[in-house]
This record gives sequence, structure tokens and C-alpha cells, in this order.
Amino acid sequence: MILRDGCMLSLFARTPSLLAYHCNSYSRPVICNYLHPIHARRQDSLPINQMRRRLSTATVPLVREQTSSKKKSRRETPEGILRHKFDMCSKNGDVAEALRLYDDARRNGSQLLQHHYNVLLYLCSSVSSGSGVAKGPAINQGLERGFEIFKQMRADGIQPNEATFTSLARLAVAKEDPEMAFDLVKQMKDCGIPPKLRSYGPALFGFCRKGMADKAYEVDTDMVESGVLAEESELSALLKLSSESNRDKKVYEMLHRLRASVRQVTEETAEIVEEWFKSDKAKVVGEVNWDVNKIKEGIVRGGGGWHGKGWLGNGAWKVVRTHMDESGVCQSCRENLVCIDIDPKETQHFATSLANLACQREARADFLQFQEWLQRHGPFDAVVDGANVGLIDQHDLNFIQLNSVVNRLRQMSPSRKLPLVILHQNRVNGGPAQNPHNKKLLDLWRKSGALYATPVGSNDDWYWLYAAVSCKGLLITNDEMRDHLFQLLGTSFFPRWKEKHQVHLIVSKSGLNFHMPPPYSLVIQESEVGNWHVPTTVGDDLENPRQWLCITRQRSRRTKNPR
Repeated sequence: MILRDGCMLSLFARTPSLLAYHCNSYSRPVICNYLHPIHARRQDSLPINQMRRRLSTATVPLVREQTSSKKKSRRETPEGILRHKFDMCSKNGDVAEALRLYDDARRNGSQLLQHHYNVLLYLCSSVSSGSGVAKGPAINQGLERGFEIFKQMRADGIQPNEATFTSLARLAVAKEDPEMAFDLVKQMKDCGIPPKLRSYGPALFGFCRKGMADKAYEVDTDMVESGVLAEESELSALLKLSSESNRDKKVYEMLHRLRASVRQVTEETAEIVEEWFKSDKAKVVGEVNWDVNKIKEGIVRGGGGWHGKGWLGNGAWKVVRTHMDESGVCQSCRENLVCIDIDPKETQHFATSLANLACQREARADFLQFQEWLQRHGPFDAVVDGANVGLIDQHDLNFIQLNSVVNRLRQMSPSRKLPLVILHQNRVNGGPAQNPHNKKLLDLWRKSGALYATPVGSNDDWYWLYAAVSCKGLLITNDEMRDHLFQLLGTSFFPRWKEKHQVHLIVSKSGLNFHMPPPYSLVIQESEVGNWHVPTTVGDDLENPRQWLCITRQRSRRTKNPR
């Protein structure tokens, strides 16, 4: 016997027989002879792929049973039972019960693994920091017991990981010792463990709460050097600290970092921004005379919407909550916001990254076939998420509604070319697609090279997003693209791309109306005369106008324009 593709091939029969194993209730191997010599003539005509499918079907029960059996045996070990109990304590935030289980395990000589210790440290740090559900004396015990448990963990020879160090850092901050928390991050790096954003959080927020600006900036610098990107909560804390310590250059830096990575700020951050511009320190910072040409050069070099040359003007600032009209004119100061350029190289890089990720998540051959099809039939001025558009305010896919959108996009297209409609194979072959009128529509789109049916088992989101990005066209969908699939993209480019390319559809009495991308960028903007406009997350541009902070100098500005 030899093993081939998970099958047993008999060398003793005149006609080779494929033998597959499965287990009966007594766990004894039973041989299923799928190619008995008697049936050789009929079976020899079977394609090899069909033979393999039959064989794989026969072997699946064995694999599943073995996997299930291994999992069950692991769960039933003392370590597995203890792990389950600890996990339930973690789920319920019950540190008192977790500590009781730990003490019992120590007394009984039970083996504790890394996961057990990490759950204990997490619970102790959560209670000590005031989060989670504390029961009985757990609040007082958390801090003291946490360090004791870590000491025992090292005594047992259990190696810490990132989760271990992060929990210890939280314990250190609960002890009001952010210096220790930062030192733990350094130890983590010395051990070859890359720190995460959550690893730095305890030290950074601890220093910010204590008003220790220089130490907080030191943590921030270490984050940048380690390739860890701060998010809004971290930048907001640094902005508040910088404002309260009158570090005007750092305030300026944090506003630009918020502009680059966050774009629209939460109400909490907006209030911090307001507090700075209303402060006495903000009144006296800024250049009275500046080089207009250098400011314009900075704006062009940055792609528009900011110059990065520092505060301009002097005197008190006026801060107003307002909104923009459809063309991007501020309803307070009447300044026109700009549309910030996207580097074409960024778009190409994003399209390549998107394709690579799609090939990992989808059947690679299917997505490569789509890319080849798109090269033959594209580019398209617009791409339509067919299912999303056809189901707006509908129970079943409405092809008349979808066709109306397609025709309007064709009229808008400079080339009068049909947009690309992406629909799943099931939508093309079943349900409302069986209607004769709908069949004619589908045939028309297909013959025009404007319909692509994604294969069974695929996620059509990858297809319509890639098509829109690679064609540099509009994307028509009401999908806000916030689910886990789009979170995998992990890039600040994606929201900027959506802002400029996504077309929403609004239901009205007259039907579906297009809500085109705004002619200005929804991002913190710094004008060439020193004004600031900060978009918030309050309101949205579909139903309620987005709320903006309009920030201008009350006193007139003097500029110089060297000849």
C-alpha cells in the first residue's frame, strides 16, 4: 500500500482500487472500496477530479471526528477545565472567583499555563483601574495580588508575552506609576516582543493625567520609532496636555496629526480644540507678518488644505459651530474649503494591496480571472454595487430600480459608457432574475461588457471595491463599508478615497437621487490666511449637515508678499 492524496492505493489488484478509511462507533477502521475490479470499466471513465471528490467526501467524517475528539480531550484535562473556569471569570469580570481558583490551584499543585496567568493579570488590572465588574474585596485585592501573581509566574518559568506586559503596565498606572508602565514597554522590546498601541496606552495616558508633558512626549516618540500609530484617543490626550501646558508648537503638531490620521473628530476632541483657541496663550501666538509665497508653496506641496508653517496672525480667536453648504462654503466666515488631492501613486498602491488581500480571502483563481476580465472590458467611469442599489427600500432585488440608476450614470458619463454592474451569481440566475424583462436587461448588460457575476461562494464586496479603485471611477452604493472586511484594509487612504468616489443614493418621492461626493474634503483644513476648519462626527451630510468648528482671528492680519 502507498498513500496518495489522502487515499490508499492497492498494488495487489489488477485494477488499482482507491480505499478510504472512516471509523465506526467502535473506532475500528472500515475499508470502503470505491474502485472494485468488477466495476473497473465503468469507474475508469470517471474524471480524476470526480474520483477525488468522492474520496474526500468519504474521509471528511474521519477528520472531523478526530479533530472533535482532540478538542474534547484537551477540554477535559485539568488544565483545560481550569482554563474554561478562568475564561468564564474573564467574561463576567469576576476577579474574586478567579483569585479563589488560583489559590486552590496553587494549593493542589495544579499546573498553571501562560493563558491562566494572563487572564488573572488582566482581571487584576481591570479592577485596579476601575473598569470591569468588581465583587466583594476584589477592588482592594487587584493591585496587590497582580504583582504577586506575576512574580509567581516568573518563578514557575512561564514566559510573558505582549498581553502579560500590557496588563502589568495597567497595574503600574493603577499604582500611579506611569514610569514603571513605560519601563515595562522597554522590557517588552528587549525581550523581542513588538509592543502594540494598547501596550503604550497606560504609560502615555498616565503621564498625561499627571501633567508630565516631557515624559508623555517621550512615550509618543518611542511609539513613532516602533512604528505604532497613535489614534484619536492618544492624540486627543496629547493635544489636551499640550494645551494645558501652553506648548503652542505641540498643539499645532497634534492638530496636524489629527488632520492626517483622524480627519473628523469626536465631540470630546472638538471641545479640547475649542478650549485651546479660547485660551490666553492662543491669543498671543502667531506670525504677524509672513511670506505669502512660502505659505502658498507649502499648500501646493502638501496637496492643499494646509501649509504647516505655524500659527498665522495675532489676537483673539473666534470659534463658531457651523456647517458648509453644498459647494464647501463656510456658513460663518464664508471661506471656501478645498478638495485635497490624492496622489495617483497612492491609488495604485491601494489597488495592488486590495487585490493581494482579496486573493487571500477569495479563491485566488476567481479573483485573478476577474482582474483579467476588467482589463479587457474596462476602465469604467462608475461601478455599481448591484445588490445594494437594487434592494434600497425593496424586499426583493428591483431590476427596474437598478436599471434606472444604470441609465442615469450612462447619461452622466463623458463617454456615454454603461457603468459596471457587479452582482453575485445567485442574483443573476435566480429569484427576480428569472423574470423575462429582467433577463433582457441582464443580457443587454452582459453583451455590452457591463455586467460581472461574481462566482458562488465569493464575497462581491471585494469585486466592486477593487473595480472602482483600479478604474479610478465612482462607486455607487449605500454600503458604508465599516464591517470587518473593510477594517482589514488598515489604511488611512481608504476613508480619503471613499470621500471622493462614493456616491450615495437617497430615496425621495421622485425615486432615487444621487448624493455626489462633496467638492471639498472632510478633513481638518488650515487656510493660507491662518483660519482653521475642523469637521466633527456630529451630523452627517446625507440627512443633517455635518457640524464644523470655524476658527478665525478676530483681529485683522497683515501679510507681506516679497517681490
